[in-house]
Amino acid sequence: MIQLPCEKPTLFKGRHFNHLLIIQAVRWYVTYKLSYRDVCDLMAERGVTVVHTTVLRWVQRFVPAFEKKWKNYARPAGSSWRVDETYIKVKGQWRYLYRAVDKQGQTVDFLLTKNRDQAAAVRFFKKAIGNHDVPEKITLDGSRASHQAVAELKAEGVLPAQTLVRTSKYLNNMIEQDHRRVKQRYYPMLGFKRFGNAEVTLGGIELANKIKKGQFDTSEITGPGAMIMQVWEAVIAA
Repeated sequence: MIQLPCEKPTLFKGRHFNHLLIIQAVRWYVTYKLSYRDVCDLMAERGVTVVHTTVLRWVQRFVPAFEKKWKNYARPAGSSWRVDETYIKVKGQWRYLYRAVDKQGQTVDFLLTKNRDQAAAVRFFKKAIGNHDVPEKITLDGSRASHQAVAELKAEGVLPAQTLVRTSKYLNNMIEQDHRRVKQRYYPMLGFKRFGNAEVTLGGIELANKIKKGQFDTSEITGPGAMIMQVWEAVIAA
């Protein structure tokens, strides 16, 4: 049995398992092409017995909290956004994942929606703008709904009138390639059974991808050369 620190952050109060085991299990699941049972097998190799439904509950309970913790150390996104939608299957039906990256390929934001229409696009842009500075440029695909959403936001004053909006298949190759990061992790899951579970799990996948891309600056709480689990522990304990 591996030995772990006993001091438990408030976030994990009342949990039977050590908080570092929970963090590790959730991190493995959202980062790598693993099933819940695969995570259990990895835990068993380390002397820890846990069932797959427990790992599922950990993911659903802690991913939103982990996102909030990591957000405190996020680097600012760029002002030129590439926006596109991709498809995710939930309960046997295709749903729409709105996503944006900046011109450096850094993730700006995402939103899972049941419909692909103007209202959904407006919600996505308002979420992204609420989390970042207003973009100077927005590159869209040919979706009429997205263009109408931008026009609506300009009329409301959410977006400045001078915001440059353009359609470019070449420039949007970046976001289309970035979708693959999410899809490669999502495909082994064979779809989601619940919309809410899909939202949370995709949030974890996006978080893992942003960490890989170096979109967080944790230098004030971690030393040089810190291992990934040390960084996670420091972020969540802060």
